[in-house]
Amino acid sequence: MTFSLRSQLSDHVRTLRRYAMTLVRNRDDAEDLVQETLVRAIAGARSYRPEANLRSWLFGILHNVHVSDRRRDQVRTRAAASIEPLVHSDIAPSQPEQVELARTMEAFARLPEDQRRALMLVAVDGMSYQEAAGILGIPLGTLMSRLARGREALRADVRGDGSRGDEGRPASLRVVK
Repeated sequence: MTFSLRSQLSDHVRTLRRYAMTLVRNRDDAEDLVQETLVRAIAGARSYRPEANLRSWLFGILHNVHVSDRRRDQVRTRAAASIEPLVHSDIAPSQPEQVELARTMEAFARLPEDQRRALMLVAVDGMSYQEAAGILGIPLGTLMSRLARGREALRADVRGDGSRGDEGRPASLRVVK
């Protein structure tokens, strides 16, 4: 492996960790997934084509490692158990932005895994639809459907009863004067 490729790999570790956390929802499992991804990337460095997109290649490896692990385990283990609590009861009502962000994060964690993966790659990691569809191994139309359903589910979950409050805030977060 060349120094250049090794340096480029380290540039992608943070986004790989974030995506791995989205997949497994457990910090230790996410670290294991990223480590296995990097081991396989280093072992398979000769198969990497320099003209290809390194990020897509790495995310593809990470995705394949995750799918292989899930198939081997055949049981969902700790999938929804260890998202750290994002909302504490001591958040003051004068902090509506923090409350809304926490509600959004919790709503994101409740999305079905296929929608969560699609949104993570496109909305959070900034990948193109083509790139994300390739990593997930699904047709472009399927990705677009998952994104639309995920976004709508987030809106509905965060909005609660569907009405918007003053200043664009959900009605449940309106500041009463």
